Amino acid sequence: MGRWQPDARGRLERAALELYVERGFERTSVAEIAERAGLTERTFFRHYADKREVLFAGSSVLQEALVGAVAGAPESVTALDAVAAALGAAAAVLQERQEHARRRQSVIDANTELQERELIKLASLSTALAGALRQRGVDDASAGLAAEVGIAIFKIAFRLWVDRTDDRELSEFIGQSFAGLKAVTADG
Repeated sequence: MGRWQPDARGRLERAALELYVERGFERTSVAEIAERAGLTERTFFRHYADKREVLFAGSSVLQEALVGAVAGAPESVTALDAVAAALGAAAAVLQERQEHARRRQSVIDANTELQERELIKLASLSTALAGALRQRGVDDASAGLAAEVGIAIFKIAFRLWVDRTDDRELSEFIGQSFAGLKAVTADG
């Protein structure tokens, strides 16, 4: 594949994930990723700061979906309902890339450094959600709590989804996780 061909970023992402699954994250070099993608190391570093970031580059798309859904939620809904709408938007983004998400998660699960980076990504998403809720007039404490609860629900639903053996979609796991939250917080 020639270096002039389009979608260098996508080619690098696919090559990196293939190599990480085949060889492991630690045993894969930037040079090998670039070679598999038919590109140079220099091109790699134009798109990514390091080989970890290939796995986390989609975070901005996810964050935009979350924040956009909170901003677009009707004014009458509660903070948690706005977060539920945001998680629904995130599910729509991820559903199209389920196999990629599974493979990516298997690489992250096998590496402590990547697990740490994943937690940082989730914390950033929570911060962005809380900011979007504050923009809606939600007080700081409530915005932070709703955002953290939303990310906890997302983490649980995402894990169930990537580990699933049936045909359910991520949005169904998110709904199930919200129902579980309501059950554990119900009076009685």
